[in-house]
Amino acid sequence: MKTLLIVRHAKSSWEYPELPDHERPLLEKGKKRTRKIIEFLQSKKIKPDFVICSSAIRARETAKYIAKSLGYPVSEIKLDPSLYHADSQLLFDQFLDLSDDYKTLMMVGHNPTLTNFVNHFLQPPIDWLPTSGVVCLSFNADSWESIRTATVNVEFVVFPKLLKTD
Repeated sequence: MKTLLIVRHAKSSWEYPELPDHERPLLEKGKKRTRKIIEFLQSKKIKPDFVICSSAIRARETAKYIAKSLGYPVSEIKLDPSLYHADSQLLFDQFLDLSDDYKTLMMVGHNPTLTNFVNHFLQPPIDWLPTSGVVCLSFNADSWESIRTATVNVEFVVFPKLLKTD
């Protein structure tokens, strides 16, 4: 069994219009919403074995925040610049050389790529994966390379606004 967590980065800041898109940081509001997601993931006892992330600052900050909270070493997050402007095929290609020792993978990136990717598995499809949204899929597979054709189970699709606030 392989488990895949697809995470869209948290809400980012447009406060500094001179910054290139790749360099935009997170908003505090984005961190607060992500905290709700982290609490949800902790309640599900989620712990990734490997984390791969876009090199954009907002994705890196999101990955570090979630990984640290789930007990994954931040220094072991793999940054992949190709995930910044990836398409669904490139996401599938990420699995080709991934160690099958990893049972749970977390991938942090951007729309529209993530929405398009998760919609390969979701019925009905979602319109848009919002910021800090997470889709968790489990595959009846022994290798990551075979997930495309494996039986898939949607464990959960969660967005910050779906979670109760206290």
